[in-house]
Amino acid sequence: MAKNLRAKIPAADTLLVCDSNAAVTARFVAEAGAAAERKVGDVRVCEDAREVAERCTTIFTALPEPSHVRAVFARILSAPLPPLPPSASSPSRLFIDTSTIDPPTSLALATRIHSTTPSHFIDAPMSGGTTGASSGTLTFMVGSASAATYARALPALLHLGARALHMGPSGAGLAAKLANNYLLAVSNIAVCEAMHLGVRSGLDARKLGQLLNSSTGRCWASEVNNPVEGVSVGAPAGRAYEGGFGVGLMRKDLRLAVEAAGGLEGGGLLLGGVAQRVYEAVEGREGGKDFSVVYKWLTEGGTIE
Repeated sequence: MAKNLRAKIPAADTLLVCDSNAAVTARFVAEAGAAAERKVGDVRVCEDAREVAERCTTIFTALPEPSHVRAVFARILSAPLPPLPPSASSPSRLFIDTSTIDPPTSLALATRIHSTTPSHFIDAPMSGGTTGASSGTLTFMVGSASAATYARALPALLHLGARALHMGPSGAGLAAKLANNYLLAVSNIAVCEAMHLGVRSGLDARKLGQLLNSSTGRCWASEVNNPVEGVSVGAPAGRAYEGGFGVGLMRKDLRLAVEAAGGLEGGGLLLGGVAQRVYEAVEGREGGKDFSVVYKWLTEGGTIE
């Protein structure tokens, strides 16, 4: 994502970054330095998120858990932010949080920022996985208090992805993301079971994949991220399920979706509990792997009671 952002913003602009992983940050800065010879602009590393916010007009955050988001914004808002310089592209800051967290946490942040600062805040969780992040084809689901703030954020979001949909007011982006990832969590399990059923029945996995992806069973988990090696080019299944979207993150998103549904009228999610038990069992054995590793777990006799 940062590579795409650096490549697409004006070369005269400086990209400020902050990450808890020093090795990843150093590698990105080194790559950006090499790119500078091709007239791509500067990259600077900040000590913490507060420094980023002090020096930037548009601030992206992407964090794993609600607790991380709360901690980062507690640091950012620990004291009044200084005014932006007259040369800034806007007199007010825009915070774009792309984390997948619970809507109440995001709504509380939006309320605090909008009521105590001249800044703006939108929730803009993303879909597309590591493949979409590297290729710049992510989809952002945006919750914004106003159409004007969404319009301001749109060019920045399109530096990182292919589309950004305004789903409604603050929190709506996260509501959409949780619905999407609930569907993804369940459909991934179904694809893994379907592929396992077909292979056990003597079908060739590649031919079964071709059939599914040209029939009514087609979905992202079958076509782009098929859990059987050799079916989807570039999928984590072809590299021992390394990389991709970690099973722990999927388990977290599923938990958030189930919790969100539990707080709404109309009851909970019928398949949520079963899916949670599956991902809990898989994470216990295959923690850190892409969530399509459910297939490997099934082939090794994985089951839930």
